[in-house]
Amino acid sequence: MIQQLKNISANVLKLLAIALIIILCGIAYLGYRLLYSPDFESNNKEPIYIYINRSTTFEQLCEALATTAHCKRIKDFVFLAEKLNYPENMKTGRYAVFSGMNHLDLLNRLRRGQQKAVRITFNNVRLTEELAERLADQLMITKEEIISLLQDQDFCNSQGFSTTTITTMFIPNTYEMYWNITAENLIARMRVEYDTFWNKDRMEKADDAGLTPVETSILASIVEEESAVEDEYPTIAGLYINRLKKGMLLQADPTVKYSVGDFTLRRILDKHKTVKSPYNTYMHTGLPPGPIRFPSIKAIDAVLNFKHHKYLYMCAKEDFSGRHNFSATLTEHTHNASRYHSELNRRRIR
Repeated sequence: MIQQLKNISANVLKLLAIALIIILCGIAYLGYRLLYSPDFESNNKEPIYIYINRSTTFEQLCEALATTAHCKRIKDFVFLAEKLNYPENMKTGRYAVFSGMNHLDLLNRLRRGQQKAVRITFNNVRLTEELAERLADQLMITKEEIISLLQDQDFCNSQGFSTTTITTMFIPNTYEMYWNITAENLIARMRVEYDTFWNKDRMEKADDAGLTPVETSILASIVEEESAVEDEYPTIAGLYINRLKKGMLLQADPTVKYSVGDFTLRRILDKHKTVKSPYNTYMHTGLPPGPIRFPSIKAIDAVLNFKHHKYLYMCAKEDFSGRHNFSATLTEHTHNASRYHSELNRRRIR
């Protein structure tokens, strides 16, 4: 009898041991599944990006993970996030979710604010409002936040510019930065890029042309608006530098369009040339107080590498090729202008 009891006890212990092992294995499996099992599966080789702004709630984040990042066990993610106190400590940013990523890996990235940089561009921009909209479309900041700083005289002075010239600090290009960058830090970053762009070589060339970096950008903005043909940029730049050195009015049609507020004008009339504006170079000598667009690097470098010649006048070619006839004398220019205006009349362009 005693031996039978011993055998029963031994069997019970074995069963208990087996049950405990099964339970521990189950716990281990559940723990592994919760922490390390891949749960973001998609057919995309590229990562999926999740954006968290200042107003994003934890519930909205979970919805985005389930619908956009293909999280199959969102309840497990919620459980782990709550255990790690993440919902109360969310950080803004643009986060990459890779196929095969597990909950713990993603939560660690989210908790640390370990986001992926975004590449922003703002080429071919004319007005400050356009720049602000372009940046706001690519970053977490709002258009109003950017414009407010660019119109703040004290802030612009702190960057070494005025509210009129601050836009010359923005060199159109592609830049990498974090999506949740503040407006202040964005402009500070642009200042760093500006200082890098204006290296010793460019500074020396600007000085040789008798221009400051700001004046170079202002002239480049006019040059770029004058022609859609890039190989004409250095010639046009040389023409305007010649006029500046002689103290002549620039009489640049793009500055009239800017003054009128209509870049679509195809024919500049006398009524346009007499518009009262500090940007109207038919009325005021020298360069306008600020740029009339955000000049490209090609336009800026064209001014710095302007062609040396004797041209003082230019007129669009009558074949409407987008190119110009250049001349050194008013007589020659008058003939060129006459041919162009005759073609405008023939095409009934008013």
